[in-house]
Amino acid sequence: MGRSVQVGQFYHSTNSAAPIAKIEWHPWGEAGSTLMVMTTDGKLREYDISTDTDEPQQILSFFPDRKTNSIIASDNSEREISSFTLGKGRADWGPLTLYAVTKSGDVYSICPYLPQNASLPPSYLHSLECFISAKQEFLAQGTSSETRNLSTLYDYQHKYITALMKQLPPGTVFPSSSQSVLIHPPTTIKSAVARQGPFLLQPSPRNLDGSEGGDATDIAYLSFDVDSDEGESNEGGETEHLGVVVIAFQDGKVDVCLDVEKVEARWETKLFNRDLPMLAVYESVDLGLVSSLNKFTTLPGQIPLRDLLQGNHPVFLLDPIHPEAFYVYHALGVHGLSIGPVLQSLSAALHTDEESWSASLEATLKNSAGTTVQPILTTFSIERRCSNPVIAVAIPNDVYLTYSVFILTSAMRITSFPLNLRAETISHALPPDKDSERLQVQQQSYWLTPLEGPPSYVSLLQKHPYATGSALDRSSGLPKLPQLSLPKATGGDGGFVLTPDTLRYLGEAGRELANQSTAVKLALRQADERVNLQRHELYRMGQKAAQMNDSIENLKGPRRAVTASRIEAIQAKQKVLLARLDRVLQGMMERASPGISENETRWFQELERMKGEVMGFGRYDDESLISRTRMLENEYKRLTPSLKDIFEKEKRRNAKVAESKQNLGFSQAFELGERSNAERIRIAEVEKQVIDLAAKLEITVGKPPFAQ
Repeated sequence: MGRSVQVGQFYHSTNSAAPIAKIEWHPWGEAGSTLMVMTTDGKLREYDISTDTDEPQQILSFFPDRKTNSIIASDNSEREISSFTLGKGRADWGPLTLYAVTKSGDVYSICPYLPQNASLPPSYLHSLECFISAKQEFLAQGTSSETRNLSTLYDYQHKYITALMKQLPPGTVFPSSSQSVLIHPPTTIKSAVARQGPFLLQPSPRNLDGSEGGDATDIAYLSFDVDSDEGESNEGGETEHLGVVVIAFQDGKVDVCLDVEKVEARWETKLFNRDLPMLAVYESVDLGLVSSLNKFTTLPGQIPLRDLLQGNHPVFLLDPIHPEAFYVYHALGVHGLSIGPVLQSLSAALHTDEESWSASLEATLKNSAGTTVQPILTTFSIERRCSNPVIAVAIPNDVYLTYSVFILTSAMRITSFPLNLRAETISHALPPDKDSERLQVQQQSYWLTPLEGPPSYVSLLQKHPYATGSALDRSSGLPKLPQLSLPKATGGDGGFVLTPDTLRYLGEAGRELANQSTAVKLALRQADERVNLQRHELYRMGQKAAQMNDSIENLKGPRRAVTASRIEAIQAKQKVLLARLDRVLQGMMERASPGISENETRWFQELERMKGEVMGFGRYDDESLISRTRMLENEYKRLTPSLKDIFEKEKRRNAKVAESKQNLGFSQAFELGERSNAERIRIAEVEKQVIDLAAKLEITVGKPPFAQ
């Protein structure tokens, strides 16, 4: 049986306590016991349920406490937190950053934040240390005042990361193992962590058509690696890290923002930079809640259906396996969103050449596809003109459980949809690399270079791989039409009532089904045509392969014998031509100079002289090189035996000396050393007397034997 534990009763159970905006487990909490509780007044309390469930370990505040009798000219929604989330990253301050959103849509951040008992991988600390050191080395080259302010900031950051590195076990080196280590927040920095924000949203997000706007309800941070080579994106490789911040609003709007300027750690110091951080707004996604409610008629005296959105509270759920997919559940159902097309476009733009990078990025941002939105479940009842809000959505991330999405409504009905696992979450539509094309051209063989003109074989298939139609695409496993989830009818209901709104809904559903049926038929016909085309192409390739086999057999058999005989004939003809060429050249030389030239005569004389020096000018010439070499050999043979005897005697003498030294006692060695030192002193005195006497007689003497 399960057991419930009450957390923070003193802070959250009283009537005057601020409502809880969101609770979340910290992924780096020791033993997974760190619980973060955010209240609407902007206070984040960290509880370690394994040690103390009543008192928080840390308290962070996104807003300063209001002073008594003070007047603040600001809307209450600007000081009321709706939700918070943790950043992500690998070699930056992302995992140590807290993002919070207010009801007015303002985004704030606090960095660094680390649980009191955290379990961190050492590889992250090493990467963050390298990141800070690289920035310090870059700023060391500047001398402006702004550079000095940044240098002070990075000094604080270096002090912070140094305090974390000192807590690692001795001998930890990079790249270290992925095993996490217990780390505590450093206390060396006395300044308080600074709140950063509100973020500038550039360009300003647009409002939905037919909506006056609504409060922000949730925020989430998505992280991606847009490397073309996924194998190098984990450890040590260069990674182009892309962060995306999504913000949900009551009216069904979802703002997709790119985190282009990563948040860094800052503290409340005298040199604190008050410049506001920025998020690049990529698009504003419409879930279609306002338009779907505006389609229904409102009779006189009835409340407009659009007022249902005043109690709407959309919440994000990130897919634990596919990072580009996330879900939004709200009062009217569940929507699935995927920013895969956005990431494909940005990935292609980021991997273009440096020369055309800005132009390519601008063109990509103008023509790129937006976030795909797919309704999964709807809980709005047209007959009752109300909805059963979705209160929870879960996706198990366990190998023993099915990969599905489970949805729970306020009517206690659970709906599940099985999801499909995809091998590649993000396909990189990269442009062709010019360097790789040039390398392929260089590696081509000279003998296999195709001839100019039209190719010998043209395929019937396209250069790009075949893609199934969108109607047959069930890569995610979600249904094409949203499933309707309504509570069971009670006994007091009068039965089904047919209204114009019901007929309109049925007509739209039937039209959508007819359109999907037509699209499926067209996609099926296209697939059949593709299959027939591939069969015909396979037949043509078989015929071409048979022709190539016949050509190969012909080259191996008769063609090879004919070629071999031709080569032998060519070789024989070549020998005849070379002999004839030699005769022609000899005749031309004889006609050009019948006698020996002066240079040739000198050359022959020089050769004769060199021959005499080597061989000798007579039979008994002792000065020739041959005679001198023979004499040297005879002398070497004569001296070799005597040298060997001397070597053996010296070897035996050295052995006796070494043996005598080993047998010498300590007292004898000490006495011998004293006598040796006395004799050396006497010799030095005699040498000095001789040098002084030579100086008086003005006689030059050589160096003493000891100095030589």
